[in-house]
Amino acid sequence: MSFLEELASKGVLRENQLQEITRRAAQKYNGDTDEVLVEMGFDEQELLKAKSQYFNIPAKSVDQKAVSFDLLKYIPEDSATHYQFAPIGLASNVLEVGVTNPENIQAMDALQFIAGKLGIPYKIFLISKSDFKKIMASYKGITGEVEQAISEINVDDLANVSTDDVSTEATKVQGNLKPGEEEKIVEDAPIIKIVAVILRHAVEGSASDIHIENTGDKIKVRFRVDGVLHTSLVLPQNVYAGVVARIKILSKLRLDEKRKPQDGGFSARIEGRKIDFRVSTLPAYYGEKVVMRILDSTRGVKPLAELGLSKRNLELIQSALKKPYGLVLITGPTGSGKTTTLYSMLNELDREKANVVSLEDPVEYHIPDVNQSQMMPEIGYDFSTGLRSVLRQDPDIIMVGEIRDKETAQLAIQAALTGHLVLSTLHTNNAVGVIPRLVDMGIDPYLIAPTLILAVAQRLSRVICPSSKHAVPIDDSLHQMIEKEFTDLSEEFRKDLPIGNELSEALPSPECPSGTRGRIAVFEMFEVDKEMEATILKNPTEPEIYKAARAKGMLTMREDAIIKSAEGVVPLTEVYNL
Repeated sequence: MSFLEELASKGVLRENQLQEITRRAAQKYNGDTDEVLVEMGFDEQELLKAKSQYFNIPAKSVDQKAVSFDLLKYIPEDSATHYQFAPIGLASNVLEVGVTNPENIQAMDALQFIAGKLGIPYKIFLISKSDFKKIMASYKGITGEVEQAISEINVDDLANVSTDDVSTEATKVQGNLKPGEEEKIVEDAPIIKIVAVILRHAVEGSASDIHIENTGDKIKVRFRVDGVLHTSLVLPQNVYAGVVARIKILSKLRLDEKRKPQDGGFSARIEGRKIDFRVSTLPAYYGEKVVMRILDSTRGVKPLAELGLSKRNLELIQSALKKPYGLVLITGPTGSGKTTTLYSMLNELDREKANVVSLEDPVEYHIPDVNQSQMMPEIGYDFSTGLRSVLRQDPDIIMVGEIRDKETAQLAIQAALTGHLVLSTLHTNNAVGVIPRLVDMGIDPYLIAPTLILAVAQRLSRVICPSSKHAVPIDDSLHQMIEKEFTDLSEEFRKDLPIGNELSEALPSPECPSGTRGRIAVFEMFEVDKEMEATILKNPTEPEIYKAARAKGMLTMREDAIIKSAEGVVPLTEVYNL
């Protein structure tokens, strides 16, 4: 007996109505009889109650405010639209999914596949059509705004517009404006609105980067949040040239140059805050890929104590910063937080009594009483030429954004030898790789030994939300992993390790569906003392330097992550990513 027949047997419907309801549903609502019943005047909540009894599935009213952006990530928008189901909550680490038609076998199979891929149990609830539509409106945050802007575009006109035309028309429009009219017209221009919506949603979502890439049949817009890329928007091909041109205009890049990579940047006021965007374009098979790094200067510089440093590592850095001269190097891949650590170091210095100068590319945050200089390689002003000039500025402390070549390395070493404290970054995989890297760049070990004060390596790991923290008892396999990791650390240092009987993992929670929010640095570092100087002069290879640093208690980044997991800060999965 079908649901409609059930209603007829209870006298809610007449037998002669069933065929008409089915016919109207097929003609008007793609076979959805619920829509016809509501149209006939049936109360939606009573209908939901009746369906719940018929299918023996609990019904649930949806609080739209509880359906957060993080919760929606569990089920992609296209799947929700096609199969008519959506996430409505998370309770006791079980995903609650609202369905409108439990008889759709394909939808149930798709839901099982999605949940299996996520590795999370689920429970289904019946929800009303109106609640489902409200959830889909929540999905539409960025998509809806962009779709509205796209609908305002004349597709026939756009097909014949080149990037040069976009620039010319923008110049014409702005040139003919009266004071006060520019902002309104700029906001009303569809292509410009699309870019503005992308920027605003990226900032509101705490993204660190925006990726815009042409896949041939569509344009993907991805946001990097807490180190992970998510597809946030898919654009049609016909807006691609205009979007790229708009970003190039903002960044003062050449519109006619599509065969070479270009770098630029711009600032925008979003949510009342000044946000800087560092822009890079790269020629790709289907057209230029655009990546924008988001720099929120209003967040300020974190104190060293808030970077996630252990007591020992914090003392090592503070001791190094008190030295009158020498070289401090921070290493790690792009996006590992090196610049943040450098800024925190600069913030610790007495900038009133010392002349502090920084050479940066780009200047990401403004620090009071630091003379920050922006590099411009296109005019020949790079780190090496900047460093030569800075040495004539009577500096006490110099920050060099990055040591990229032999010349900059030699100048930094020379500055450290002649009475300056130099802070900089280098690209190596770990802290002990700093010295072999300098040797590879042509710096003699006898110059490294007396100048290098401290070598630091770091990576960023995700942070567990307080509501998502889950204790993981240290069983035999975890115990063996920890023992193997710390096996060559002497008992003198092992006895003080803050590792108890459990580590921590991040599980989804209603307040934090992803289980993690934000990132924290994990570190490894060693200072150069007399024993390390002797090692550098005698045999500056990575194994020998590691042995000398380990003898003084250096912990690796992975070990730092294990300790942070034991302290409930970093999930166990992050340990395996290092």
